[in-house]
Amino acid sequence: MMKKVLAGLVLAAGIFGLTQGAFAQAAKGKYEIATVVKITGIPWFNRLEVGVKKAGVDLGINTYQLGPSDADPAQQVKMVEDLINKGVSAICITPNDAKALEPAFAKAKAKGIIVITHESPDQRGKDYDIEMIDNVKFARHFWDELVKSMGTSGKYAIFVGGLTVPLHNLWADEGLKYAKEKYPNLKLVSDRIPCGEDQELSKQTMLELLKTYPDIKGVIGFGSLGPLGAAQAIKEKGKVAQVSIVGTVLPAPAAKYLSDGSLRSGILWDPKDAGYAMTWVAKQLLDGKKITNGMEIPGLGKVTVEGDVIKVDAWIDITKANASSFGF
Repeated sequence: MMKKVLAGLVLAAGIFGLTQGAFAQAAKGKYEIATVVKITGIPWFNRLEVGVKKAGVDLGINTYQLGPSDADPAQQVKMVEDLINKGVSAICITPNDAKALEPAFAKAKAKGIIVITHESPDQRGKDYDIEMIDNVKFARHFWDELVKSMGTSGKYAIFVGGLTVPLHNLWADEGLKYAKEKYPNLKLVSDRIPCGEDQELSKQTMLELLKTYPDIKGVIGFGSLGPLGAAQAIKEKGKVAQVSIVGTVLPAPAAKYLSDGSLRSGILWDPKDAGYAMTWVAKQLLDGKKITNGMEIPGLGKVTVEGDVIKVDAWIDITKANASSFGF
């Protein structure tokens, strides 16, 4: 009888060991990595989703993207909290409000969930932030591009996606510091204006600026739809020759505005690369690998690691000559 009991215990232990191994094998490579964007359904984040999906295929993991219907920080926080409760492996996110997300990120950390941000280098609670550009050089480039067409003096405005969007406001801060030194005769007509993620709102805002400041000469737009709305407005009012618009845009939607001159130049990186990079870094951390300076992200090249910020130098200038060549 004792031999039978012992045999049964050994068999049970073996089955238990095999079961554990099976669970471990099933879990291996089956990570669930969710990406939360600022606002869903607009071209910029549709393109970012292409990279998220490609990473899922390349890495053999479950990846998907979601976001609020408008750039509402509260909606974004709620989505992150829902993902935490769901128990995802990692959350990749472009924050609408860095401060508002801090409590949710603390909850994620307590549950062992990896948090990767994009466009939020000073974010508290993240594991790493991915930047596709050097933010200071990138910001200064907008002012250099603006003065190429409007000159080094005159009135201008700045559009941002929102007053809490981390990177848009960082660019504005850095650009204004740069302009104060290099282009002291530029005159900002108002505080930065939050309308860069809504093309119609940007158009109406530009129309109001033209009415209030008929001698305005330029706009720098952060947010993929802000520059297009401003371009629509100056075209409608016959001010294409008088007002210079530059900003972050996707090539395909911007092509017609670049072609008719209502948009002078666009500057950005490929959002697809950002979606891929966030997911790839999350997967490395989940696998227990270290992120090191000089390591290579497939298709993007070598990275620079500064603390918990990972940088890839990948910005592009978009003009009427090349807008149709990018394929997005």
